Amino acid sequence: MPISEYYRELRGKTGSGLLMMPSVAAVVRDEQGRILLIRKKDETSWGLPAGAVEPGETPSRALRREVFEETGLMVTPEQIIGVFGGGKYRYEYVNGDQVEYTVIVFECVIVKGHLRSVDGEAEELEFFKEDELPELAIPYPAKLFLRDAADAQKVIFD
Repeated sequence: MPISEYYRELRGKTGSGLLMMPSVAAVVRDEQGRILLIRKKDETSWGLPAGAVEPGETPSRALRREVFEETGLMVTPEQIIGVFGGGKYRYEYVNGDQVEYTVIVFECVIVKGHLRSVDGEAEELEFFKEDELPELAIPYPAKLFLRDAADAQKVIFD
């Protein structure tokens, strides 16, 4: 779903001005360890399956909902691998809407499903090798995507 009723109401009051947005993102890997990215319609940058946490929704539930809506995959979050926020995570959509994300990134496993855009928001869905990731719309640190055993249990905060 591109925008919920809650955020539509906020946009009605703020216009395209800056909204602080609690959100979640998923690092989803296929059997080869490649990372799933999406490219939304009318955008050139790629991103993780992600979205806003709705009122009354837990981050885990928001993550499952967003990943399914954008990719058709049902996932289980296994661990938090990063928490990010601040000016670096400010984004302007093609329609001019401005947001600044505070995002919890989860490492996830695929439970079931077929790769497809359920809500029509994603134009492309593709798995990429860690060392071949395109530039992302949100500047997550590269080490977020590495599966080095020594760093696997460390959460990245920024």
